[in-house]
Amino acid sequence: MLKQTALHSEHVRLGAKLVDFAGWDMPIQYQSQLEEHHVVRQSAGMFDVAHMTAVDLHGPRTREFLRHLLANDVAKLQQPGKALYSCMLREDAGVIDDLICYFMTEDWFRLVVNAGTTEKDLAWIGAQAAAYGVGVKPRRDLGILAVQGPQAREQVIAQLPEAMCDAVTALKPFSAAYLDELFVGRTGYTGEDGFELILPHDQLVELWGQLLGAGVAPCGLGARDTLRLEAGMNLYGQDMDETTHPLESGLGWTIAWGDAAESPRAFVGRAALEAARSAGPRGFVGLVLEGRGIMRAHMKVRFANGAAGETTSGGFAPTMKQSIALARVDAGADGACEVEIRGQWVAARVVKPPFVRNGKVLV
Repeated sequence: MLKQTALHSEHVRLGAKLVDFAGWDMPIQYQSQLEEHHVVRQSAGMFDVAHMTAVDLHGPRTREFLRHLLANDVAKLQQPGKALYSCMLREDAGVIDDLICYFMTEDWFRLVVNAGTTEKDLAWIGAQAAAYGVGVKPRRDLGILAVQGPQAREQVIAQLPEAMCDAVTALKPFSAAYLDELFVGRTGYTGEDGFELILPHDQLVELWGQLLGAGVAPCGLGARDTLRLEAGMNLYGQDMDETTHPLESGLGWTIAWGDAAESPRAFVGRAALEAARSAGPRGFVGLVLEGRGIMRAHMKVRFANGAAGETTSGGFAPTMKQSIALARVDAGADGACEVEIRGQWVAARVVKPPFVRNGKVLV
C-alpha cells in the first residue's frame, strides 16, 4: 500500500492526479502542469514535499562526524541556521544521496534527504555515526511544504507567527530560522525564491489551507520537475546515483577539497574522487534542442570530434518554449552536437546550466 502525506485528503479534494512516487501516493498535477509551472515563475505556488525526510543529528561530535560523512564541508557553517548542499558518497565515490545540511547548534545539525533514498540513507548514516557517538533521529513527526515563486516569501510571511516574521524576513538564501517546531528555510528546487517549511503535520495542513485561501496555487511533482530542469538542478536517480560520482554529474562545485596548506579532510569517497579527477572525468552539460522534437532521458548524444554521451534528464521547458536536457558526455567533447530522437539526429546547442533562474532565460 502506498504511503500518504498529511495532505493526501487535500490532494483528493482538489482533484489532483495521483501517482506512485518512491512508494508515496503523490500529486503529479492538479488541473494543468503547464499552468502550475508558469504560476511558480510568475507569482507563487506550493508543493507537498512531505514524502522527504528531515533527520536530526545530535551530539558534541556532530560537526566532526559530518565533515567525515559529506563531500562538502560543514566547517563553512558558522552562523546558526546556515545551510549547504552536499552529496553523501560511498567509498568508491558513488552518490548515495544529495541533501541539504543545516547547522542549528554545535550539537544539533539537520539533514533533509530524498524520499526514495530515506531508508538506505538512514542505514548508512547510522552505521557511520556510531563511531562518533552521534544520535540519528528521523523526524517522521514533521512534514515539509515548499512555497516558491517571486511572491512566495511575502505570502508565507503573512501567515507566520508574529514572533518569527522579522527573523524570516531577514533570512538570506540557504539560511533558516525556527520557533519551537516551526522551521523556515530559504531554499528550494525551482530556480525561484521562496521557502521550504518543516513543521508538525497538523500545522502543515493548517498552513496549506491558509495559503490556498490567500491564492497560492497547489502544484504537483510534474511542474516541480520542469522547474528544476530549467534551473539546471540534478534529480537523484536520473542525473546521478550510486554508479556515478559528483565530478561527472555537474556537482564538482559541491566538493570541498580544502586548502592545499592544510591536511586534507578525509571525507568518505575522497580517495576515489581524487583518482577520478586525475583520470579526467566525463563532462556534464546542458543542451538546448535547435530542431523539432523533445529530448528525454537516455537519448544518445554525439559530437563532431567523435565524442559521445547520453542525456540524463530532458523535456519541454515551458518558460523557454524549447526542449532542454542535461547530459553526461565524454571528456573533451567538442564541436557540433546532435541528439538522437526517434532514429533521427537533431542539432542541439551546448550550454552551461542553469537555463532559467528567477524567471529569466539565461542561455
